[in-house]
Amino acid sequence: MITEKQMRAVVARGYGGPEALELVTIPLPEPGPGQIRIRVEAATVNPVDLATRSGALVEAGLMAARGYTGIGWDVAGVVDRLGSGVTAFAPGQRVIGLRDLLDVSLGAYSEYLALDAAAVAPAPPGVSAVAAATLPLNSLTALQALNLLDLAAGDTVLVTGAAGAVGGFAVELAARRGLRVLAQASAADEEFVRSLGAEWIVSRDASDLATDVRRLVPGGIDGALDTAGLGIRALAAVRTRGAYVTVVGGSAPLPLRGIRVHQQWISSDGAALAELAAMDLTLRVADILPLERAAEAHDRLAAGGIRGRLMLVPSEGP
Repeated sequence: MITEKQMRAVVARGYGGPEALELVTIPLPEPGPGQIRIRVEAATVNPVDLATRSGALVEAGLMAARGYTGIGWDVAGVVDRLGSGVTAFAPGQRVIGLRDLLDVSLGAYSEYLALDAAAVAPAPPGVSAVAAATLPLNSLTALQALNLLDLAAGDTVLVTGAAGAVGGFAVELAARRGLRVLAQASAADEEFVRSLGAEWIVSRDASDLATDVRRLVPGGIDGALDTAGLGIRALAAVRTRGAYVTVVGGSAPLPLRGIRVHQQWISSDGAALAELAAMDLTLRVADILPLERAAEAHDRLAAGGIRGRLMLVPSEGP
């Protein structure tokens, strides 16, 4: 029996396949100074969650091994309690937030979560919590990567994996900045990617991506935002002294031909997230599952082919 000072959460007990996920009953988290406790209405299942659960991030040296690990980065919900010093939010307010710490015992797969107020933003108005929870990690990743590219309106940009969660936001945000977007996507996703603002499409299955890009943009693209981790294949499509940013760890190529090469690592940013929440971006939900079916969600995400995000809610329904 769960008491009023307890809650349910999903954690990874050790590392391994989806069977490593365990639904546990633990004490409610208390918000510290500068923090907010959120009653979770929805959490997003992202590829980083699978990498955390499997132990891949431990092997890569990105986090320390621990007996059990909190899972989940994206959260949407309602402010439940404020820590000392927090004045920008109020109890009962609908919010979204990003947990960007890897080595923690509690993540967004939970009924309550405490986050720094600086990582939280008002939820987009008129949007369900389930849809709003798809925004933080993926849109912030796209925004921060575009900022690293540092391109000007009228410049050309290649977005690989353009139909994915980060890629879709990257296409939409780039087009809104006045960039001319060349998107890598399958034929089945072409109509959707064009609706986000892509001017040109190159096939996801192209054997020579750079050649296909240069047929459309002679001399090469001004910048590449590589959400698919193609590395040198995407870099080859960039003009000399252009720019390249990858969001996939370990995929950054050498900076050939004077190209600026960056590996983008996500960081929480409540102010930027508030701006994104006000933009009426395209939010995609693939399916909604209760918290206790987190292992099933991981299986489905690992199998591939999902457009939009799988969402976890503390109880049945959105």
